[in-house]
Amino acid sequence: MQKTRLRKYARLIARTGANIQKGQEVFIQAELDQPAFVEMLVEECYKAGAKKVEVDWFHQPLTRSHIKYASLETLSEFPDYSEARWQHYLKTLPCRIYLESEDPDGLNGVDQEKMSKAYQNRFPLIKKYRDQLENRYQWCIAAVPGRAWARKLFPDLSPGRAEEALWQAILDTSRIGEDPIGAWNEHNRDLESRCRYLNELGIASLHYTASNGTDFTVGMIPEARFCGGGETTLQGVSFNPNIPTEECFTSPMRGQAEGIVYASKPLSWDGQLIDRFWIRFEGGKTVEWNAEVNNEALTQIIGMDEGSAFLGECALVPYDSPIQNSKLLFYNTLFDENAACHLALGMGFADCIDGFEHRTLEECRKLGVNDSMMHVDFMIGTEDMCIDACTRSGDTVPIFRNGNWAF
Repeated sequence: MQKTRLRKYARLIARTGANIQKGQEVFIQAELDQPAFVEMLVEECYKAGAKKVEVDWFHQPLTRSHIKYASLETLSEFPDYSEARWQHYLKTLPCRIYLESEDPDGLNGVDQEKMSKAYQNRFPLIKKYRDQLENRYQWCIAAVPGRAWARKLFPDLSPGRAEEALWQAILDTSRIGEDPIGAWNEHNRDLESRCRYLNELGIASLHYTASNGTDFTVGMIPEARFCGGGETTLQGVSFNPNIPTEECFTSPMRGQAEGIVYASKPLSWDGQLIDRFWIRFEGGKTVEWNAEVNNEALTQIIGMDEGSAFLGECALVPYDSPIQNSKLLFYNTLFDENAACHLALGMGFADCIDGFEHRTLEECRKLGVNDSMMHVDFMIGTEDMCIDACTRSGDTVPIFRNGNWAF
């Protein structure tokens, strides 16, 4: 891969993704797959004005060993040094950058109950910091090729050529051309205009239908708005949390979801693949579900806490998108969720509430934003999906026809 193109990608992550401010600290989380690119990204973070850049390295096989050999008690610990880091985050509000590259099913076969229980035990100690940090710092999720991930997408290529092909796909769908920052500014303007139209409709509910059996209605929070592309912190700093992104999204009303949805793509969750599944909702809550592949993991997601059985996000993504048009199934939610309309079980977004900056997090949740330790996106968009909006004035407005925007 040309280093000049990789440099543009690193610069985009630092300046448009995280939008590092002068004197701000940066924490990067990465697997061991692309150390040369991480080095390039660190340099671009400093050039953008970072005071200090820390890299936390992870390795999926080590995670597998920890789950296998460490006791549940040990996995559940929240040691003093971990808490000290969260306190540091709260004090300094650093940028957080996450580079995804792990094997989509690299944790297949681990003790799912043990892994979930450990997270459930730790979460109450983390939650107080997470809630205080909500909407106060910039973060960005991007991707680099992992060798196992590349082999899964391109099994007929040699490891080196598969990695190169995955790099090409990542950069193409992330708009890394002659002027990536200019392309992203234009893309953000398009998403903002679509969100503006949606917000002007006064949508009370959305009704989804598709030939695969999806027939589903979800209610909207009156005070909520559709968002897309860039976001803004409470300090007024703009950033792009996902590279790539194609969605206009909102947080629906907790407790208002009826019907059945069928997944249109596999879901990679914590290194495990879940596939060919459906979920049925009553009174806003998941009441019945089944996955032909890895139903145990789907059950773990839905049962993680009280909020994980409710919806936290509805996202609209046209079928005619760069990622869908690549004809690749990435087995990675960052990409696959931006190739299809999707929903998310679990935590909703307070910043989808109009005037959220003048409300407390608790006030946003009382309006209907779901709270949970989880936020798990799953894809439901198809080539023939139709979505109608029922407005608060009683009108029915087409939003999607045959998988794409109807406006």
